[in-house]
Amino acid sequence: MTIRFDNRVAIVTGAGNGLGRHHALGLARLGARVVVNDLGGATDGSGGSPGAAELVAEEIRAAGGQAIADGADVSNEDQVAAMVDRAMTEWGRIDILLNNAGILRDKSFAKQDLGDFRKVMDVHLWGTVVCTKAVWPIMRDQKYGRILLTSSTSGLYGNFGQAAYGVAKAGMLGLMNVLHLEGMRDDIRVNMLAPSAVTRMTEDLLPADAIALMRPEAVTPGALYLLSEDAPSRVILGAAAGSFARIVLNETDAVNLTGPDLTPDGVAAHFDRICDTGHLHTMQNAFEQNRNLVGKAAEAAGTTVSF
Repeated sequence: MTIRFDNRVAIVTGAGNGLGRHHALGLARLGARVVVNDLGGATDGSGGSPGAAELVAEEIRAAGGQAIADGADVSNEDQVAAMVDRAMTEWGRIDILLNNAGILRDKSFAKQDLGDFRKVMDVHLWGTVVCTKAVWPIMRDQKYGRILLTSSTSGLYGNFGQAAYGVAKAGMLGLMNVLHLEGMRDDIRVNMLAPSAVTRMTEDLLPADAIALMRPEAVTPGALYLLSEDAPSRVILGAAAGSFARIVLNETDAVNLTGPDLTPDGVAAHFDRICDTGHLHTMQNAFEQNRNLVGKAAEAAGTTVSF
């Protein structure tokens, strides 16, 4: 299998620098027509300039590809709608959305201003929602779409001083899970990337001996696979330094408590069993979790339930 994106149209947000730039260049190199979106601001989201996006678009065109630059603020619905309209006017379809735009305003939770907290949420999480909502009806009508959400292990596992960033990145998990289910019928596949690479947002946070290995272009192959025609759906892919791992949310085998055990003390007494990871379940939807929990109660009562 050779992955190509010929005749596909892609929007890549935050594509003026770092990971987004390499994703956009990679898509174009494999045949995609690319909307290079970037507000052109500082890493904290302040300011704005069309220059960064235009440079990447010009780089694509100079290599023989097709690209247009766009400076939409991903959290602004009107600007995103205009960006999507431009792509449709230019090329008549949108096959791929790579949500990559982001900012950093790191501080410990105790010290962080709520305005900064909200701004980080607006760009990362709300911006992802706005862009995805704008292309969703197009992809449904086409009966084809590939959407990638850029998450982070700071949200999935935690990282000191990144409460806002972590909340925004973890919130994408719920969006992916639901859109995976809602997009199945129309061949819209939704995945999530949890990358780590040296970019202008992370260069001051990473150890010096790791920087040489953690090139952004070593992440891009994983992103492009998750956007390909034969991509899976509902996959969280960890990616750094050319290494890739699937991240999975699991649940332990349920322990049913009844009678005098159905108390806080009972939960405490059985907590080691409840936390036993010997039999893990990967749930496909919320009802499967009910089957795990309520099913144990039905089994103990000698009956059955259906979900």
